[in-house]
Amino acid sequence: MDLRKLKTLIDLVSESNIAELEITENEGKVRIVKSGGAPVMMQVQAPAPMAMAAAPITTAPTGAPAPVAPALSGHVVKSPMVGTFYASSTPGGKPMVDVGSAVKEGQALCIIEAMKIMNEIEADKAGTITKVMVSNGQAVEYGQPLFIIE
Repeated sequence: MDLRKLKTLIDLVSESNIAELEITENEGKVRIVKSGGAPVMMQVQAPAPMAMAAAPITTAPTGAPAPVAPALSGHVVKSPMVGTFYASSTPGGKPMVDVGSAVKEGQALCIIEAMKIMNEIEADKAGTITKVMVSNGQAVEYGQPLFIIE
């Protein structure tokens, strides 16, 4: 289920007299519960993973193994939640960090909006930003790489 659809469902529950909504689709199951004046809470259950057969190794015309994407080098800052990535603290503002920015541990790197709450994501290591893995306004998943720090 995509993020826009989830936001629409959350808004529907919070603006109505519905106390609880549960939807099951191919991608999984979503349960939204409203309690008193507290914020809407969401529980997502992904479907059970399917067993996959081992993929054959592809070879280049020379018989050598096909090139494999290189692993990320350096320290990876991952998204701690599902939400929308914002590079700056204000719309249209200057990004908090860019490639080449020196950062300190605890310094704010970006904002992730989740359920209309703005969450600052901080560096968990000092160093230099060598790569920004997402673009402004992009939806991000839990554990998705956001930055590389070296």
